[in-house]
Amino acid sequence: MDYLKYYSLEDYLFNVVHPRFQTDGALSAFDFFSIVVWKANRAKSKVARLLMTHDPDRRDSLDQICNDLTRQLNAMASDEERLKFLMQHRGFRLPMASAILTVLWPDSFSVYDVRVCDQLGDHHRLANLVSWRSIWTGYQAFLSDVHAAEPRGLCLRDKDRFLWGRSAAYQLRTDIQRCFAPKDDEVLFDGSTKGQ
Repeated sequence: MDYLKYYSLEDYLFNVVHPRFQTDGALSAFDFFSIVVWKANRAKSKVARLLMTHDPDRRDSLDQICNDLTRQLNAMASDEERLKFLMQHRGFRLPMASAILTVLWPDSFSVYDVRVCDQLGDHHRLANLVSWRSIWTGYQAFLSDVHAAEPRGLCLRDKDRFLWGRSAAYQLRTDIQRCFAPKDDEVLFDGSTKGQ
């Protein structure tokens, strides 16, 4: 392993993991969980439990489970099948499912993220939908809006990065202007809110 490549996790995912998946058709647990850590590091143990709970063979080897899961995804004929499989048959929520699929198929998927929704001014409720048809239709509308977002001429993955980066920069500017004072509804370290 070249740890210099791993230092920038997103670069590792799109420059090492993605091509490896294109060649091998499957991922190891290490590469799979690198995606999980990239999306939400705090969720890695929850995702491990989720994978073992939803494994039809009830195995305790994350390497075997991740290899089989990603091999199954690779064999599927459509993007809809892949997202549906992760969400309905493996218990993933849309943000994590879309992150996994974005690394594996970056031209077809984009990470469903609240920062991107904020920048688009829409799609915040998509993660709470229950009906598969509504989720898929809503995700397609989300992708369409990401594609249509400014600036023009960027690929889907760069649009996602741009929107996320603009949101993060805006938040930092706002925090600096507020001198990092908590917002009225923000929970403080002691569990209270600013207004209490």
